Amino acid sequence: MDALRDALRQYRRVLLQLPTGGGKTAIASYLAQQTVANGRRFMFICHRAELVEQTHKTWEKYGIPHGFVAAGRPSSLSAASIASVDTLKNRLAMLPEPDVCVWDECHHLGAAGWQLVMDHWQRCRHVGLTATPWRLDGTGLGRQFDHMVRGPSVSWLMERGFLSAYEVFAPNPPDMKGARRQRDGEFSKREASARMDMPKRTGDIVAHWRKYADGMRTVAFAVNRDDSRLLVQRFNDNGIPAAHLDGDTERGERKRIIQQYARGELFILSNVGLFGEGFDLSAIAQTDVTIDCLIDAAASNSLAAVMQRWGRVLRPKSYPAIILDHAGNTNRHGFPDDEREWTLADRERSGNGASKSDGPPPPYTCTCFRQIRRPLPPSCPHCGKSLEREAAPIEEAEGELKRLTAEEKESRRARMRREEAAAVTLHDLIRLANDRGYANPTGWALKKFQSSSWRKQYAASAINARESA
Repeated sequence: MDALRDALRQYRRVLLQLPTGGGKTAIASYLAQQTVANGRRFMFICHRAELVEQTHKTWEKYGIPHGFVAAGRPSSLSAASIASVDTLKNRLAMLPEPDVCVWDECHHLGAAGWQLVMDHWQRCRHVGLTATPWRLDGTGLGRQFDHMVRGPSVSWLMERGFLSAYEVFAPNPPDMKGARRQRDGEFSKREASARMDMPKRTGDIVAHWRKYADGMRTVAFAVNRDDSRLLVQRFNDNGIPAAHLDGDTERGERKRIIQQYARGELFILSNVGLFGEGFDLSAIAQTDVTIDCLIDAAASNSLAAVMQRWGRVLRPKSYPAIILDHAGNTNRHGFPDDEREWTLADRERSGNGASKSDGPPPPYTCTCFRQIRRPLPPSCPHCGKSLEREAAPIEEAEGELKRLTAEEKESRRARMRREEAAAVTLHDLIRLANDRGYANPTGWALKKFQSSSWRKQYAASAINARESA
């Protein structure tokens, strides 16, 4: 919050990046309270009716009086209001401009309707909230926002108990090599479903759930409705109560099923396109619902989509969450708590149309299907199998070879950050990349040079140099 306040003194449009489960709705509620207390108008913008309802319930809990700009509700502006973007864009001419506007899941701001609203309100302060501030096609949010504030990382939240520990198992992921993709780089739904081959795979999914997560309250993600219903049928056939939900499930039926799940009458909720961004089961069930296990049966090229799924099971609990990755998404995107460098800049696109990830190497899959981060430990933490024969990365230090400890790796990262902070020009960055032996020094330097964080650092360095002169 301090960093956000400081940024809003300098910039009109600020993006706040915070992991799924990091408290974006609570922060937005606090912003609403503070804005109204200062005699100003506040608008919170959502992109789905469910999120309007969930924000309404949260603000009721915090005692924040509010109005609505949303279909199905009486138009009732207040000092603080909750808006659906689809309704808002059609009523812009009739509405006063707020002083502060907060955009939930702001990575959607590339859409024309969203952009129309932002461009119309030229005086107010815009705050974007998202866990994943870039789109699948590699486009950043530098056009929409002037500055980014990064909240704590997933690993920081886990270490302090704000998010749950987890274990990942990846039993027999599908071969997606050569799978057709949509224009934005995501897998074709038809192709993804065919590669998953759910008629054959459902038995495997049920067997592994029994082995690793028996009795755990579970959410499943499927490619399409047929796959989801097939999975639900297989669980029910094996005496494990399960139900399917999607965006077209009637609202009353959806609430009834979710309340059954909250009461423990259902073990499995399988969904298509519903339990994604901001979806709050507890708000609908009107009681706390702890999700213990994720079944991921929908291969995706979108890190944002996959991180939203992981977020469903990482709400804090006293035992590790279980992620059963039947889609190969951890091989594709890494682990939930991998360090990722978020920027407002565009990202380089790979040959398949998706944006490249600069994350760590893919995990190692043990014979027990446990996914293990590299560099590997001496043995599997789940089954105890020796992993010594699997080559571990080595680093040269003072003439001898040794494996790096976690403290040494963090020290090296800190040194690299200091080196980059000392670079003042593009030439300095290219020279640094050459010193480090990067394969494409100029490409790395240009990417760093174009990032908003480095530009801010460069501007500060230039000002200091002028003042010294």
